Amino acid sequence: MEADYLLIKRMKQGDEGAFDQFIHKYYQDILNYCSYHCGNNEDAEDLTQETFVNFFSRLSDYQFRGKSKNYLYTISSNLCKNYYKKKKDIPIESFQLENIKSDKDENLKIDNKMFIEWALRKLSEEYKEVIILYYFEELKLKDIAKILNIGLPLVKYRLRQAKMQLKELLEKEDRNENRRSN
Repeated sequence: MEADYLLIKRMKQGDEGAFDQFIHKYYQDILNYCSYHCGNNEDAEDLTQETFVNFFSRLSDYQFRGKSKNYLYTISSNLCKNYYKKKKDIPIESFQLENIKSDKDENLKIDNKMFIEWALRKLSEEYKEVIILYYFEELKLKDIAKILNIGLPLVKYRLRQAKMQLKELLEKEDRNENRRSN
């Protein structure tokens, strides 16, 4: 926490090295977060860059309260929501199939990743958001509540509901797969 405070202070003083350090520290986490939301690497990179641009444009007003990363997640969450408003039907084409190895394990990993992305897209935006923050970004429930600006009980409820819906989707897909193979 103290390291971020000092970085923010240096950035406010115009230290370019501090900006680079800050971006380097959080870029990959925010990129991963955006990737889970949009499934398109180029769009995820754009959203990540826009997150940092928004953060830096408001830096003079920013009041350090302990977790800069959560504030970045909040900004990227809003950007991702706007992204979805613009693109309702997002095809699953985040994988370049021509680069896939014929190795069975590699194909299984890709199939699993595609299924996870498909299943996440089936969830409502509220449930998907909680799943991504909890499982993929590995945030604590209280941090998720702060990022989403909702109460902790609601975060727990959404997480529980999302898990149930994902389980139902998995079971349904498993039944369909068994029918196809018979």
